[in-house]
Amino acid sequence: MQNKKIVCLGGGIGTVNLLRGLKKYTKNITTVISMADDGGSAGRLRRLYNVMPPGDLVSCMAAMTEDPLIQNLLKYRFTGERYGKDTELGGHKLGNLILVALRDLSNGSYEDAIKLFKKTFNVEGNFLPATRDHVEISAKTIDGQEIFGEEKIDLGKYRGKRILEKVFLHPQDAPAAEGVIKSILDSEAVILGPGDLYTNLLPVLIVPEITKALSVTKAKKIFIINVANKPFETRDYKVEDFIDAIKRHIGIFPFNTVLINNNFSISIPKKYHYDYVKKGNKPLPEDLNIIAEDLVDNDFPLYHNPDKLAKVVLEHI
Repeated sequence: MQNKKIVCLGGGIGTVNLLRGLKKYTKNITTVISMADDGGSAGRLRRLYNVMPPGDLVSCMAAMTEDPLIQNLLKYRFTGERYGKDTELGGHKLGNLILVALRDLSNGSYEDAIKLFKKTFNVEGNFLPATRDHVEISAKTIDGQEIFGEEKIDLGKYRGKRILEKVFLHPQDAPAAEGVIKSILDSEAVILGPGDLYTNLLPVLIVPEITKALSVTKAKKIFIINVANKPFETRDYKVEDFIDAIKRHIGIFPFNTVLINNNFSISIPKKYHYDYVKKGNKPLPEDLNIIAEDLVDNDFPLYHNPDKLAKVVLEHI
């Protein structure tokens, strides 16, 4: 297992949990991370210092460290408002500040800053921005509203029906960052998800060069469906709705294996307003390999258990 070449697409907490599980079996992992984030600490630093959003990069790199103290240090968030003023320290994640500082010490090179970050904190694996340039996203709701910005889409900060139809990348022809396409083409497995469909996963998938690479790579391609639906992104979605959303965005469903959770026995606390993702009545494509297993985190059933997930993933690569 140590030599399996795996590419993970996404960047949010779902990707973090996947990495936490996979790193016990292989370190030959490249994580391709959305650069559309404009909320919280990452968004504030993006606006203040004109940098690529560091948040998901830092979270994924922290997940690949072995030292719990280093993990906690990088994830440490200063007391204060996460969505506060851009110029205030409160609410910032320490790892984000360190990555921005390393970018400045690297004469503005994010690639060199990531290398320095990895060296400083003994992080294994490769981490690539999905796009070479700064990008933003907008979304269209089912009642025709256009919503601009990842934070507004993610948190449902708009009126009307908070049900999304499609997400758009700006600029729509943003080039993939250096190394992304080669990693996808050279890998043994490409994994999309788990994660927020419209604000973590699709902003990577709809990068034109990434869409094309996924359509031609010989790698095993796995899509991990979320354990639970997020209120303002995939409310009431069934398994087939996730698949249809990808087809709606890129015209194809390039994945040959789909992993879904089948353990719904643990109650999700009502305060989160999440519900389990289940199969609906619509038939799934016959050529898809649908793998249904107990993947839920028993302690926090919004997410996957890293160890359960990694074990099933590696059984099907």
